[in-house]
Amino acid sequence: MTTIWLSRILFTALAVLAWHGPVAAAPSSSPPAWLKAHIGEDDGEIAPVVLQRARALYLRKVSEGKVRNPCYFAMDATRPAYTGKGDLGRRFYIICEAQKSFRAVSSGHGGGRNLKGLANFANGRQCAKNFGNAQDSLLTAGGPYVTAEIKTSFKGYYRTASGKDAVLMRSFVQFDGEGETANARERELGGHAAHVLRAYCRRKSPNSPYAGNDGYVPVGKLVNYAAGRSNGCTSWSVPAAADIVPMTKDRPTTLYIYPESEDIDAVAQAVKAHRSLSGAGLYWNATCLKQIDAPKFWSAASLEPIIAGYKKAHPSPPPQPLPICKGP
Repeated sequence: MTTIWLSRILFTALAVLAWHGPVAAAPSSSPPAWLKAHIGEDDGEIAPVVLQRARALYLRKVSEGKVRNPCYFAMDATRPAYTGKGDLGRRFYIICEAQKSFRAVSSGHGGGRNLKGLANFANGRQCAKNFGNAQDSLLTAGGPYVTAEIKTSFKGYYRTASGKDAVLMRSFVQFDGEGETANARERELGGHAAHVLRAYCRRKSPNSPYAGNDGYVPVGKLVNYAAGRSNGCTSWSVPAAADIVPMTKDRPTTLYIYPESEDIDAVAQAVKAHRSLSGAGLYWNATCLKQIDAPKFWSAASLEPIIAGYKKAHPSPPPQPLPICKGP
């Protein structure tokens, strides 16, 4: 068994104790020494400002009685989705201070959209340039969140490598935000595993517990997009999601996503003025900043009318039923 798997098993065991054991006392305002060892800007480390804000949010929600979970989350959306070696970039953080456990895993960022002729706020696969909180923008919005209920839904059937049929059930952790992220529920933002079923046909299966009123079930191909983009949600690899989702069941916790709109605007202004970010007390991942040149925040007030105009000019075709599957 590899060191990575041993580390993961140890982390999971500690986390299980944290979820089901007594509620841990709130951590002190200053990060403990063991946690400071994880602060930095290399892959798998957490930038100082991200940890500071994530801890502040967690401490505030604990003091308000909104959170009793001994673990909290953070994400640095300025970091690359994958490293130069092709490995997934670790930029989502699971921190359980009472158990002295810190884990960094991969996470997708919002892909955005290119509304040709109106606005282009699409993001590349490796780095995010565009951020925003507009409805239907498919963008990541940085700021404070609290995890809410978990919704598990049937996505369809797919064929495994061994040729057997399997069911895809995917759990979705709803997020509730505040301030610029207050529309998280309206935007249907949350966390889930980065796999989806690309349904391409329907099969008669009246005995299936998931069959519709017509007795059919969707059948498709299972697609893993852990190295890709999301629709604005926080997507984790399947193994990471298997650890993270149960942590929030009946025990809400906080998630802080960096950067917020003020950070984005300040960095953009510094880049335009050719000023040093560190000298101005600002932070952005250097690899991604070099790739995107300067970030941009698209507010709901400015972008939603554009999206509405695009929808009006390009109405979606009426939904059509999937074709009947051929063969077994």
